[in-house]
Amino acid sequence: MTIRSFPALALAALVIVGAFASVAPPPARADVAPAAPRASDIDTSAPWRAAVYRLAHEKFVHPAWGWQHAERNYRLARELAAGDGLPVDDDVLFAACFLHDMAAFPPYERAGVEHGDRAAETSEAVLRDAGFPMRKYAAVAAAERTHMYDRTPGAAAESIVLHDADSLDFLGAIGAARIIALAGDKAPSVAGAVMTLRGFAHDIPPHLVTRTARKIGVERTAELTALLDRIDAESDAGAAL
Repeated sequence: MTIRSFPALALAALVIVGAFASVAPPPARADVAPAAPRASDIDTSAPWRAAVYRLAHEKFVHPAWGWQHAERNYRLARELAAGDGLPVDDDVLFAACFLHDMAAFPPYERAGVEHGDRAAETSEAVLRDAGFPMRKYAAVAAAERTHMYDRTPGAAAESIVLHDADSLDFLGAIGAARIIALAGDKAPSVAGAVMTLRGFAHDIPPHLVTRTARKIGVERTAELTALLDRIDAESDAGAAL
Protein backbone atom coordinates (compact mmCIF):
# COMPACT_ATOMS: atom_id res chain seq x y z
CA MET A 1 0.00 0.00 0.00
CA THR A 2 1.28 3.42 -0.80
CA ILE A 3 1.37 6.17 1.77
CA ARG A 4 -2.06 7.57 2.63
CA SER A 5 -2.35 11.30 2.26
CA PHE A 6 -3.08 12.42 5.79
CA PRO A 7 -2.43 16.10 6.59
CA ALA A 8 1.16 17.20 6.99
CA LEU A 9 0.87 17.34 10.78
CA ALA A 10 -0.15 13.72 11.00
CA LEU A 11 2.57 12.55 8.64
CA ALA A 12 5.24 14.52 10.45
CA ALA A 13 4.15 13.12 13.78
CA LEU A 14 3.91 9.54 12.57
CA VAL A 15 7.54 8.55 13.08
CA ILE A 16 6.52 4.94 13.06
CA VAL A 17 8.65 3.24 10.43
CA GLY A 18 6.48 1.92 7.64
CA ALA A 19 3.22 2.81 9.36
CA PHE A 20 1.71 4.16 6.17
CA ALA A 21 4.07 2.62 3.66
CA SER A 22 4.09 -0.90 2.28
CA VAL A 23 1.18 -1.91 4.46
CA ALA A 24 -1.06 -4.54 2.93
CA PRO A 25 -3.76 -6.85 4.18
CA PRO A 26 -2.27 -10.10 5.49
CA PRO A 27 -2.36 -12.95 2.99
CA ALA A 28 -5.31 -15.26 3.37
CA ARG A 29 -4.55 -18.62 4.90
CA ALA A 30 -5.37 -21.50 2.64
CA ASP A 31 -7.14 -23.34 5.45
CA VAL A 32 -9.37 -20.43 6.46
CA ALA A 33 -12.29 -19.33 4.32
CA PRO A 34 -12.79 -15.56 3.88
CA ALA A 35 -15.23 -14.14 6.38
CA ALA A 36 -18.67 -13.55 4.95
CA PRO A 37 -20.24 -10.12 5.47
CA ARG A 38 -21.97 -10.23 8.84
CA ALA A 39 -25.66 -9.69 9.27
CA SER A 40 -26.32 -6.12 10.28
CA ASP A 41 -28.82 -3.32 10.29
CA ILE A 42 -27.31 -1.94 7.08
CA ASP A 43 -29.67 -2.12 4.13
CA THR A 44 -28.08 -4.16 1.35
CA SER A 45 -31.33 -5.21 -0.32
CA ALA A 46 -30.55 -3.43 -3.58
CA PRO A 47 -28.18 -5.51 -5.74
CA TRP A 48 -25.72 -2.64 -6.13
CA ARG A 49 -25.57 -2.15 -2.36
CA ALA A 50 -24.91 -5.85 -1.84
CA ALA A 51 -22.11 -5.72 -4.40
CA VAL A 52 -20.42 -2.69 -2.81
CA TYR A 53 -20.83 -4.14 0.69
CA ARG A 54 -19.31 -7.43 -0.45
CA LEU A 55 -16.40 -5.65 -2.14
CA ALA A 56 -15.64 -3.75 1.05
CA HIS A 57 -15.67 -6.89 3.19
CA GLU A 58 -13.55 -8.87 0.77
CA LYS A 59 -11.00 -6.27 -0.35
CA PHE A 60 -10.89 -3.41 2.16
CA VAL A 61 -9.27 -5.22 5.08
CA HIS A 62 -7.22 -3.10 7.46
CA PRO A 63 -7.58 -2.17 11.15
CA ALA A 64 -7.42 1.58 10.51
CA TRP A 65 -9.30 2.19 7.26
CA GLY A 66 -10.94 -1.08 6.29
CA TRP A 67 -14.61 -2.03 6.05
CA GLN A 68 -15.20 -1.62 9.79
CA HIS A 69 -14.25 2.05 9.50
CA ALA A 70 -16.63 2.39 6.55
CA GLU A 71 -19.49 0.87 8.53
CA ARG A 72 -18.85 3.17 11.49
CA ASN A 73 -18.79 6.16 9.18
CA TYR A 74 -22.09 5.16 7.59
CA ARG A 75 -23.90 4.62 10.88
CA LEU A 76 -22.49 7.77 12.46
CA ALA A 77 -23.17 9.89 9.38
CA ARG A 78 -26.82 8.85 9.52
CA GLU A 79 -26.88 9.71 13.24
CA LEU A 80 -25.43 13.15 12.53
CA ALA A 81 -27.94 13.77 9.76
CA ALA A 82 -30.83 12.84 12.06
CA GLY A 83 -29.43 14.92 14.91
CA ASP A 84 -29.13 18.05 12.78
CA GLY A 85 -32.26 17.43 10.75
CA LEU A 86 -30.34 17.17 7.47
CA PRO A 87 -32.11 15.28 4.68
CA VAL A 88 -29.65 12.92 3.00
CA ASP A 89 -29.86 10.70 -0.04
CA ASP A 90 -29.03 7.34 1.50
CA ASP A 91 -27.83 5.89 -1.81
CA VAL A 92 -25.22 8.64 -2.07
CA LEU A 93 -24.23 8.30 1.57
CA PHE A 94 -23.91 4.51 1.42
CA ALA A 95 -21.75 4.59 -1.69
CA ALA A 96 -19.50 7.38 -0.42
CA CYS A 97 -19.03 5.83 3.02
CA PHE A 98 -18.08 2.40 1.75
CA LEU A 99 -15.80 3.60 -1.06
CA HIS A 100 -14.19 6.77 0.34
CA ASP A 101 -10.97 4.94 1.38
CA MET A 102 -10.82 2.50 -1.52
CA ALA A 103 -7.62 4.15 -2.79
CA ALA A 104 -5.80 2.70 0.22
CA PHE A 105 -6.09 -0.73 -1.41
CA PRO A 106 -4.92 -2.31 -4.66
CA PRO A 107 -5.72 -2.01 -7.48
CA TYR A 108 -7.18 1.43 -6.78
CA GLU A 109 -4.23 3.13 -5.07
CA ARG A 110 -2.02 5.62 -6.88
CA ALA A 111 1.07 7.27 -5.45
CA GLY A 112 0.98 11.04 -5.32
CA VAL A 113 -2.80 11.36 -5.52
CA GLU A 114 -4.79 12.34 -2.43
CA HIS A 115 -6.81 9.27 -1.52
CA GLY A 116 -10.20 11.03 -1.48
CA ASP A 117 -9.55 12.42 -4.94
CA ARG A 118 -8.44 9.00 -6.11
CA ALA A 119 -11.61 7.44 -4.71
CA ALA A 120 -13.64 9.92 -6.73
CA GLU A 121 -11.74 8.84 -9.84
CA THR A 122 -12.03 5.09 -9.31
CA SER A 123 -15.40 4.55 -7.65
CA GLU A 124 -17.32 5.60 -10.76
CA ALA A 125 -16.55 2.39 -12.64
CA VAL A 126 -17.14 0.26 -9.55
CA LEU A 127 -20.55 1.78 -8.97
CA ARG A 128 -21.54 1.66 -12.64
CA ASP A 129 -20.69 -2.03 -12.82
CA ALA A 130 -22.65 -2.65 -9.63
CA GLY A 131 -25.78 -1.00 -11.04
CA PHE A 132 -25.72 2.20 -8.97
CA PRO A 133 -28.10 4.95 -10.18
CA MET A 134 -25.37 6.97 -11.88
CA ARG A 135 -27.35 10.22 -11.98
CA LYS A 136 -26.32 10.45 -8.31
CA TYR A 137 -22.64 9.81 -8.87
CA ALA A 138 -21.48 13.44 -8.83
CA ALA A 139 -22.72 13.75 -5.24
CA VAL A 140 -20.82 10.58 -4.28
CA ALA A 141 -17.59 11.91 -5.77
CA ALA A 142 -18.00 15.26 -4.02
CA ALA A 143 -18.42 13.54 -0.65
CA GLU A 144 -15.38 11.32 -1.25
CA ARG A 145 -13.17 14.27 -2.17
CA THR A 146 -13.91 16.22 1.01
CA HIS A 147 -14.21 13.48 3.62
CA MET A 148 -10.93 14.27 5.40
CA TYR A 149 -11.14 16.69 8.31
CA ASP A 150 -8.75 19.22 6.75
CA ARG A 151 -10.97 19.64 3.69
CA THR A 152 -14.10 21.76 3.57
CA PRO A 153 -17.22 19.90 2.48
CA GLY A 154 -19.67 21.52 0.12
CA ALA A 155 -23.26 22.36 0.92
CA ALA A 156 -24.60 18.87 0.21
CA ALA A 157 -25.73 17.09 3.37
CA GLU A 158 -24.04 13.83 2.35
CA SER A 159 -20.66 15.56 2.08
CA ILE A 160 -21.10 17.28 5.42
CA VAL A 161 -22.08 14.23 7.44
CA LEU A 162 -19.44 11.97 5.89
CA HIS A 163 -16.79 14.61 6.59
CA ASP A 164 -17.86 14.87 10.23
CA ALA A 165 -18.28 11.13 10.76
CA ASP A 166 -14.85 10.39 9.30
CA SER A 167 -13.34 13.12 11.48
CA LEU A 168 -14.93 11.73 14.64
CA ASP A 169 -13.51 8.29 13.89
CA PHE A 170 -10.03 9.75 14.55
CA LEU A 171 -11.10 10.71 18.10
CA GLY A 172 -12.08 8.79 21.22
CA ALA A 173 -10.99 5.27 22.06
CA ILE A 174 -11.66 4.09 18.51
CA GLY A 175 -9.37 6.78 17.12
CA ALA A 176 -6.61 5.64 19.45
CA ALA A 177 -7.14 2.01 18.47
CA ARG A 178 -6.95 2.85 14.76
CA ILE A 179 -3.74 4.86 14.91
CA ILE A 180 -1.92 2.68 17.44
CA ALA A 181 -2.79 -0.33 15.27
CA LEU A 182 -0.57 1.19 12.58
CA ALA A 183 2.54 0.76 14.72
CA GLY A 184 3.05 -2.86 13.72
CA ASP A 185 6.16 -4.94 14.14
CA LYS A 186 8.50 -2.40 12.50
CA ALA A 187 7.80 0.41 14.95
CA PRO A 188 10.32 1.08 17.71
CA SER A 189 7.54 2.54 19.86
CA VAL A 190 4.03 3.94 19.75
CA ALA A 191 5.29 7.42 20.65
CA GLY A 192 4.64 8.63 17.11
CA ALA A 193 1.07 7.39 17.26
CA VAL A 194 0.51 9.17 20.56
CA MET A 195 1.89 12.40 19.10
CA THR A 196 -0.35 12.07 16.06
CA LEU A 197 -3.39 11.47 18.23
CA ARG A 198 -2.66 14.53 20.35
CA GLY A 199 -2.50 16.50 17.11
CA PHE A 200 -5.89 15.12 16.11
CA ALA A 201 -7.38 16.05 19.49
CA HIS A 202 -6.22 19.62 18.95
CA ASP A 203 -6.90 20.06 15.24
CA ILE A 204 -10.03 18.07 14.40
CA PRO A 205 -12.75 19.58 16.65
CA PRO A 206 -12.62 23.06 15.03
CA HIS A 207 -13.27 21.47 11.63
CA LEU A 208 -16.51 19.75 12.64
CA VAL A 209 -19.50 21.22 10.85
CA THR A 210 -22.68 19.79 12.34
CA ARG A 211 -23.99 20.65 15.78
CA THR A 212 -24.33 16.97 16.65
CA ALA A 213 -20.75 16.20 15.60
CA ARG A 214 -19.39 19.10 17.66
CA LYS A 215 -21.17 17.73 20.72
CA ILE A 216 -19.82 14.23 20.14
CA GLY A 217 -16.42 15.73 19.39
CA VAL A 218 -16.20 17.30 22.84
CA GLU A 219 -16.86 13.93 24.43
CA ARG A 220 -14.47 11.99 22.21
CA THR A 221 -11.69 14.55 22.53
CA ALA A 222 -11.89 14.38 26.31
CA GLU A 223 -11.90 10.58 26.17
CA LEU A 224 -8.92 10.50 23.82
CA THR A 225 -6.93 13.03 25.82
CA ALA A 226 -7.52 11.14 29.06
CA LEU A 227 -6.42 7.90 27.42
CA LEU A 228 -3.24 9.46 26.04
CA ASP A 229 -2.45 11.01 29.40
CA ARG A 230 -2.85 7.60 30.98
CA ILE A 231 -0.58 6.00 28.38
CA ASP A 232 2.09 8.62 29.11
CA ALA A 233 1.68 8.12 32.87
CA GLU A 234 2.04 4.36 32.60
CA SER A 235 5.08 4.59 30.32
CA ASP A 236 7.32 6.20 32.92
CA ALA A 237 6.21 9.81 32.49
CA GLY A 238 6.19 9.78 28.72
CA ALA A 239 9.20 7.58 28.01
CA ALA A 240 9.01 5.82 24.65
CA LEU A 241 6.76 2.78 24.80
